[in-house]
Amino acid sequence: MRLPDEPELPSQINIVPMIDVVFAILTFFIMSSLFLSRSEGLSVNLPKATTAKSQRPSQITVTVDQQGQLALNRKPVQLDSLETSVRQLIKPNEEALVILNADQGINHGQVVEVMDRLRKIKEAKLAIAAQKR
Repeated sequence: MRLPDEPELPSQINIVPMIDVVFAILTFFIMSSLFLSRSEGLSVNLPKATTAKSQRPSQITVTVDQQGQLALNRKPVQLDSLETSVRQLIKPNEEALVILNADQGINHGQVVEVMDRLRKIKEAKLAIAAQKR
């Protein structure tokens, strides 16, 4: 209840905390966008050529099925000979993308063993296949 002799205070909205929140969110998006861009070299204007081709690494697929059987590009292979078989498929002075298709029901230790063998190959980049939810 207001007394008749009290002066009426004007309503105010304090926007300083809102400005702080907006600047914090803006800072977050700026910093996160800096980490999303891949910068592997200096920015240059590349020359144009009519015979230019996109260089993609060759793909090699290693599959581990439900029974734990290994396959290299759909051909059965033993774990002991996996590393040498993959090395034979990689061309000299090139890199290859090795995709590991492992069934979700197999032993985690077996997947780690296959990954360990594939990581020994310096020319191979390892990728693990998964389905998008």
